[in-house]
Amino acid sequence: MRDLNRLLNPKSIAVIGGGVWGRSVIAQCQKIGFEGPIFPVHPSAQTLAGLSAFQDISDLPMAPDAVFIGVNRHATIDCLGKLSALGAGGAVCFASGFLEAQNETEDGEALQEALLQAAGEMPFIGPNCYGFVNYLEGAALWPDQHGGVRVNSGVAILTQSSNIAINITMQQRGLPIAYAVTVGNQAQIGMSEIGLALLRDARVTALGLHIEGVGDLRAFEALAAEARRLGKGIVALKVGRSLQAQAATLSHTASLAGDAAAGDALLARLGIGQVRSLPELVETLVLLNQIGPLTSHHIASLSCSGGEASLIADTALGYDVVFPPLDEQQLSGLRAALGPMVSLANPLDYHTYIWGDEARMTAAFAAILSGDVALACVIVDFPRSDLCDPSAWRCVIAAARAAAKTSGKPVVLLGSFPENIPEALALDLSGGAVVALRGLPEALCAIAVAAFIGRRHLPHLPPPLVLGAPPRRIQLISEAQAKQDLAKFGVLIPAGALVASAATVEREAAGLGFPVVLKTMGLAHKSEANAVHLNLGNLKEVQRALSEMPQGSFLIENMVQGAVVELLLGVVRDPAHGFLLTLAAGGVLTELLEDSASLLLPVTAQDVEHALDSLKVNKILRGFRGRPSGNRAAVIAAVLALQDYVLAHKDQIEEVEINPLIVTPNAAIAADALIRIGQLDDTDSD
Repeated sequence: MRDLNRLLNPKSIAVIGGGVWGRSVIAQCQKIGFEGPIFPVHPSAQTLAGLSAFQDISDLPMAPDAVFIGVNRHATIDCLGKLSALGAGGAVCFASGFLEAQNETEDGEALQEALLQAAGEMPFIGPNCYGFVNYLEGAALWPDQHGGVRVNSGVAILTQSSNIAINITMQQRGLPIAYAVTVGNQAQIGMSEIGLALLRDARVTALGLHIEGVGDLRAFEALAAEARRLGKGIVALKVGRSLQAQAATLSHTASLAGDAAAGDALLARLGIGQVRSLPELVETLVLLNQIGPLTSHHIASLSCSGGEASLIADTALGYDVVFPPLDEQQLSGLRAALGPMVSLANPLDYHTYIWGDEARMTAAFAAILSGDVALACVIVDFPRSDLCDPSAWRCVIAAARAAAKTSGKPVVLLGSFPENIPEALALDLSGGAVVALRGLPEALCAIAVAAFIGRRHLPHLPPPLVLGAPPRRIQLISEAQAKQDLAKFGVLIPAGALVASAATVEREAAGLGFPVVLKTMGLAHKSEANAVHLNLGNLKEVQRALSEMPQGSFLIENMVQGAVVELLLGVVRDPAHGFLLTLAAGGVLTELLEDSASLLLPVTAQDVEHALDSLKVNKILRGFRGRPSGNRAAVIAAVLALQDYVLAHKDQIEEVEINPLIVTPNAAIAADALIRIGQLDDTDSD
């Protein structure tokens, strides 16, 4: 792994290019208070931004630690070569027009390869990016304005979008940012490698990612493992859920976004918290920076309004947080603090009887923190200071601080409107056990994500993802052969036979016993072609079915009896993430319910258990309203058998689907199966 310390924490900076971008880099370094030497490089200018300029890289008095290259793409390649030979610590390549911009006149891929060759072992960020700001050291290899200030510690932000980075630095939510880094095309250094370097800085408290495409999966796994080792949270906003976002991603940075379900499964597997918006990202980082990952998703809420108590309870339905009932210790403490007039519950409306009485407010807050909760939210919207006097609200801050100290648990001051928590207050609270969050949905998301990260910081890492070479010459295997292939790995299939003609169907049916299922092979859409007949109870029904069906070879099988529920099991190769396993409601319910869970291979029996628990049809599987339950152990065994088949053929499998897997009280049987498989090219076979 490359040493990025000189580049990310430079003691000297060179700026190549004298246009508006180069001048802006120098101005930003001066504005933020960079204390080391800055060397402008320009072939004709005597000075740039008040500093003496050097005509050529070879004229520099020393090998700079970090260099911002703000010239065109062809000149950038030449500059990288000279800097590498000089022994510079690293560079930011601002220019675009490389792999992300293939066109008829220039080969962007070839230009990017030339960039790599020129750099050699010297690290560089980009191309096609703004660079970074190090707010700890005051180093801004950044050609534009930004909204950050110097800090002693804080979160690191990594994004593939320069404009997103600018927007995050402009937030006014009290989030201390230690690093803001844009990565562009990641031609040489990937997001994961930079993330590792940032996490290992003791002054960085958490890592926020804006991801368009993951890239190197093994490096991403290593990043997540290091975060666990250090006890630091990673939270990600991954784009690419819509077709439009995927198209924008490809045109922006030539990244592979991958399937959204696979991306979600990857983040969950690695213990990386996921959010859906920039405000959620910032609020989660505020919580992680100040409190760190939470040990539980059990929380309490207090407000002096029944409306607010109801509002947070309803809003929480969309997030993985729990308001546990109050226990005897909480009830006793709250009754002593609040008196007999207040109805006690969680969320709690503590009314205004004790407003302004810091001692009783502290007692109430501490009492509710004494229970099985990771933190308490105190909903409080501060009045606008331009029209009102906020001094009467200071009692809430004082009580929250005292209760947090007494209980040893954090308190969140939660504004229902983002603008009702002033930035000055958030900054004043930073560093303590009281943290300010804004907006009920964003705050509840932050709490749920911090709790997820805390629960997933387990001593045992998940095994590495299964990757394989993509197969060529894909073909569809017949249902009969697919079932036989899966059966060799332990998937249960109905007893049956493949017969060449209608003449032998009746004999096979009699031998199997009734009822039976009869299918004509070789047709893509059997139901539409009347090529499937179910539950044939005798020979006459078999004969009638044969007279109505398309002719050819036939698959005849025992009809599975006693179905409790039908499931779908599927594995598809995802080019960005490996093999994606889907468990879903099967048969006719697949499209109607849209009830599914996704995991990346390999999985364990416990992973499958949790996935089944998340399905709506799990209620039926467990026995609904007195009906028999399905054999969950058999379902898990079927999933693991399917996984064994895929792992044994990982360089050939494109898709495997069992639909339906008929679950009975005693078994789980694959009633239908599809396999799309291929062969490696001859050149890849070794």
